[in-house]
Amino acid sequence: MRRCSSVVAPFGCVVLATLLSGCKPVGPNYAKPATMAPYAYGETGASAVVAPANPAGGAWSAANPSDGMLRGKWWEIYRDPQLNALEERVATGNQNLRRAAESYLAARDQVAATRAGLFPTVSGSVSPSRSDLSTNRPSASSTAHYNDYVLGAQASWEPDFWGRIRRSVESASASAQASAADLATLDLSLHAELAADYFQLRGLDASAQLLAQTISALEDQLQLTQTRLNGGVASEADVAQARTQLETVRAQQVEIGVARAQFEHALATLTNQNAAGFTLATSPLNLTLPKVPLGVPSQLLERRPDVAAAERRAAAANAQIGIAVSAFYPDIPLTAAGGFESVNVGTWLTGPSALWSLGAKATELLFDAGQRHAVTDQARHNYEAQAASYRATVLDAFNGVEDQLSTLRVLEQESTVEQRAVASAQHSFDLADERYRGGVTGYLEVLTAETALLNNQRTAVDLQTREFVASVGLIRTLGGGWDITQLPK
Repeated sequence: MRRCSSVVAPFGCVVLATLLSGCKPVGPNYAKPATMAPYAYGETGASAVVAPANPAGGAWSAANPSDGMLRGKWWEIYRDPQLNALEERVATGNQNLRRAAESYLAARDQVAATRAGLFPTVSGSVSPSRSDLSTNRPSASSTAHYNDYVLGAQASWEPDFWGRIRRSVESASASAQASAADLATLDLSLHAELAADYFQLRGLDASAQLLAQTISALEDQLQLTQTRLNGGVASEADVAQARTQLETVRAQQVEIGVARAQFEHALATLTNQNAAGFTLATSPLNLTLPKVPLGVPSQLLERRPDVAAAERRAAAANAQIGIAVSAFYPDIPLTAAGGFESVNVGTWLTGPSALWSLGAKATELLFDAGQRHAVTDQARHNYEAQAASYRATVLDAFNGVEDQLSTLRVLEQESTVEQRAVASAQHSFDLADERYRGGVTGYLEVLTAETALLNNQRTAVDLQTREFVASVGLIRTLGGGWDITQLPK
């Protein structure tokens, strides 16, 4: 066994010397690509909160950056239990989300597989054999029959002198984080899509309720017109106009039913339910538009998962430069083997049967016709491409927030004007209906006023629906309740 100690000592010295050398990985260390964040969003002039219209006027109210920051289940700010229940099913049932989650887990496993390259590989073997040699062979000895019992172990290790493996781990880790951010992006997208579809469906319910009320009023008017015709007060044309208006509105109600079914099926798909058995009870959109906290623009870089994914891919591409540069340095693998060998089982594991070997080999590529230079240049260009993609994603994020803010501002102003138009149309219809019932005017005046009223009422409902959809869009562009602390370490 003394021979075994003499084997371990020199090999241990080589390993220790390698560990103590602590060579710095070659290639550039990563620094996040520089970007410019505006001081404030242009639509607000300062950090603000989007607020519903109020008698005091103005669509914005000031807020501190950290006030009411969205966290986790952002859809709960709408205070709709049915929406909350549907959103919960997205996380547990959507297959696209499951696919993205599995992709992230695969990327995480790749990190572990790459990191394993930092450690030695060790294998063992047991090889008992019986040989019967030809006695007529050249240089034949008297021993033609013998046993050979071998118990051995082999170890190999290539110290990461130049940081190739460490850069590979760095690249794989950044790629796994990008995959996790992709998962968060898809999760946010699916939840936002469901909320938008839900509010559009509820907007259709509000329109359907409005049409049902109008149909009831038109049926009364048709009956009144028919009675006036029988009394010789109205004409056949008045009856025809009343019936035409009634059937037109009924057709609009049917059309809404078609659109509602499509949104209902979309919600079923997002929640992984069979569309044939999925129904939502009619419920008009009568919620209050909630306030959406903005924070400050610089926080957007930490709250958008797509921005985080682009930044992590830039980090992974930077590490690839180091991997390419390491190819210019020699490979220095270390090997060791040891064990016992004997022709007799009784002496197999004794000291004289021990065997060992140590080895090292340095290999340097002398000529490759410029391949390594080309691969390194390719890695640098790939990094610059990813850095440019990151900056473009950041710019799109800021512009997306501005788009949603301007949409909400315009819709709020338009909705205020439309409410005045609805009030005016209602007054006009009331006057025309009163004049018609008093026999002062014909049915055409009532028909014109009622058409204008219905159109303005439906426009008001549509604007309300669009405000809610834009509110969801703003939350989506702000990153929902996500931030970079949720990235895996």
